[in-house]
Amino acid sequence: MATRGQTDTRLDTYGTRTHRHRAGSGTELTRDTNSVASRPYSTEGCSVPDELTPEEQQELENIRRRKQELLQDIQRLKDEIAEVTNEIENLGSTEERKNMQRNKQVAMGRKKFNMDPKKGIQFLIENDLLKNTCEDIAQFLYKGEGLNKTAIGDYLGERDEFNIQVLHAFVELHEFTDLNLVQALRQFLWSFRLPGEAQKIDRMMEAFAQRYCQCNPGVFQSTDTCYVLSFAIIMLNTSLHNPNVKDKPSVERFISMNRGINDGGDLPEDLLRNLYESIKNEPFKIPEDDGNDLTHTFFNPDREGWLLKLGGRVKTWKRRWFILTDSCLYYFEYTTDKEPRGIIPLENLSVREVEDSKKPNCFELFIADSKDQVIKACKTEADGRVVEGNHTFYRISAPTAEEKDEWISSIKAAISRDPFYEMLAARKKKVSSMKRH
Repeated sequence: MATRGQTDTRLDTYGTRTHRHRAGSGTELTRDTNSVASRPYSTEGCSVPDELTPEEQQELENIRRRKQELLQDIQRLKDEIAEVTNEIENLGSTEERKNMQRNKQVAMGRKKFNMDPKKGIQFLIENDLLKNTCEDIAQFLYKGEGLNKTAIGDYLGERDEFNIQVLHAFVELHEFTDLNLVQALRQFLWSFRLPGEAQKIDRMMEAFAQRYCQCNPGVFQSTDTCYVLSFAIIMLNTSLHNPNVKDKPSVERFISMNRGINDGGDLPEDLLRNLYESIKNEPFKIPEDDGNDLTHTFFNPDREGWLLKLGGRVKTWKRRWFILTDSCLYYFEYTTDKEPRGIIPLENLSVREVEDSKKPNCFELFIADSKDQVIKACKTEADGRVVEGNHTFYRISAPTAEEKDEWISSIKAAISRDPFYEMLAARKKKVSSMKRH
């Protein structure tokens, strides 16, 4: 038992040496002589009190060594956590940069596609943004995000074997089950803009007819019936809703026009009446191109160059930069202008060489059957207003006789005549021929 004024040295639970000095009043004063703050992390240089037994001294050494190991483990874990955190942060920023770069390349690929579909597809494939399979390309076109629908139609209508495979994969993505023919056509014709070339239209409508009959077996006797009726519906839509068409077909006439197209038999009148009423009540919607500029329109024209144009009201000759593309003739005041001064749709127009007393190498755009009818065209006035043109003909002078001939040839090739009638007649002839044999 410790006497008055005697120091009692002990080991506490954590191996800390404490001195309890009993003051004369009996109050026990405790002093921690081995606190964490007062001693180094290493056990080296730490003295071991002589008053401890050898067993206690060994226990103290073991505790100190274990404490040092734990402190080292804690520091190592802190370093590892800091390193992993840094790697995660760097990984996140790297992935973000990769995604940003990928999105930029995809946007560039879409722009290239809108200007030149084949080059755009090739760019996306080369940059691993699109697989070189007809299924992947068809899916890309079907989604159509940011794509010009005229460009989609041009690509799908190409006659290359691979493009034809893409077309069929594209049509396969459409679900026509339990839709009547008008409903299916609305869906199909909204996914792209039908091109103007007859052969392209033929391939696309053939693929549509096959898919519709596949989704709705038994509705028609053959795909030929579906093909012919589809064209008849498109032509009906034009006739009923084009203000230039004065002679609007009645439902009886529509039924009469489609007699005998079902492998020699007639389609049910109720079916034809329903299709007629559907088109009469709601015309087909023409999809608007996603691009807001004219980049695609003027990127790859059929022909361009300087020509002189005779004014409508004021008969003066003015030099204009002409661009021929998409069955339209555009003219600009300067080659750097972003917007045309005038647009002349070539539909139902004719072109001919003419003599002019004041200018050489002249040719003329005119309406063949209506001498005094004003051509449907528009122009931009000096104050920015867009107004209808007032030309009954457009007289144009080329710099040389050779260029005049080339312009006439290019315009004749670009003048759009409705191709549906020719293809419909050809298909009906085919059906009739098959029936005879």
